[in-house]
Amino acid sequence: MKKRLLIFILLLISVFLPSPPVSAETFTCLACHTAMKAKIRTDKGILIEVNIDEERFSKSVHGMIGCTACHKTFINNPHESPKGDVGKGIAGLVSLIAPKAAVDPVAYSACTDCHSDIYKAVSESVHGRNIMEKKQKDGAFCLDCHGSPHYIMPAKSGESMVNHWKIVTTCGECHDKQEIAKKYNLGTHIIERYQESFHGKKYALGHPDAPTCVDCHGAHGIKKWDDPASPVSWEKRVQTCGRCHPGATKKFVTAITHKPTGKDNPIPYYGEKILIVLTLGVFLFVVGHVIIEAFSEIRDHVFRKKKEDSHD
Repeated sequence: MKKRLLIFILLLISVFLPSPPVSAETFTCLACHTAMKAKIRTDKGILIEVNIDEERFSKSVHGMIGCTACHKTFINNPHESPKGDVGKGIAGLVSLIAPKAAVDPVAYSACTDCHSDIYKAVSESVHGRNIMEKKQKDGAFCLDCHGSPHYIMPAKSGESMVNHWKIVTTCGECHDKQEIAKKYNLGTHIIERYQESFHGKKYALGHPDAPTCVDCHGAHGIKKWDDPASPVSWEKRVQTCGRCHPGATKKFVTAITHKPTGKDNPIPYYGEKILIVLTLGVFLFVVGHVIIEAFSEIRDHVFRKKKEDSHD
């Protein structure tokens, strides 16, 4: 009786309210999920957020997609244990990404339905292989970079986590963690070194063409730097740098952005030393010039006064 009453109320809402900017199926789900404010605990003991901000969701890239397009197991009564058939393709992916997707690996795997090429590239990347082959939970996957699937915005939007002006911060969420850098031998202070580089300073000044992480390393199909397929490998580095620096040579590309400053990285190392010397030299010259001018003025004033007194 209660179920029938709930369905009747939802039907009335769908009839008398203006057409929502989402699908009818999603609108039905949101009727409850926009009102639910508390978190719930799953059968596995995981605490999850069930509230959905309808306005943000409707503006996202997924706003017109039905809920069960991703949450494939919730096909009848969502308050019962999920039972829907997901197909062999999705079922195979579920076991691969299970270490990463503890709440709903089916929904996480469903990304491949619309983004099959991207999903394949990610699965072959250092991030994807870390999860699927090495079964590591700290490997980056779709939602680590793009955020909640309910609120993903186009990359050109200022709200997107992969927007040009946010991508460095997004990458830094993992690459700034010293425990991850140590675990995977990535080197420390990677983001800090980028910020200290010419590219990073240009980026901080707001230059729209300043290269970020994805411009050099790629986005979904990131490979380890010593993989010949990586755009920052020695085999492809000249080509990668040449996109912005025509005529780049092997000597030119030795100025690696993230390489520690030192004599092993001569271009930025000695370039920094020269700039320091020039800056100090200019400063000392200006200060010295002011002191000499001041001394000259004082000297002339004192001597002139003495001559005038003597003449009087």
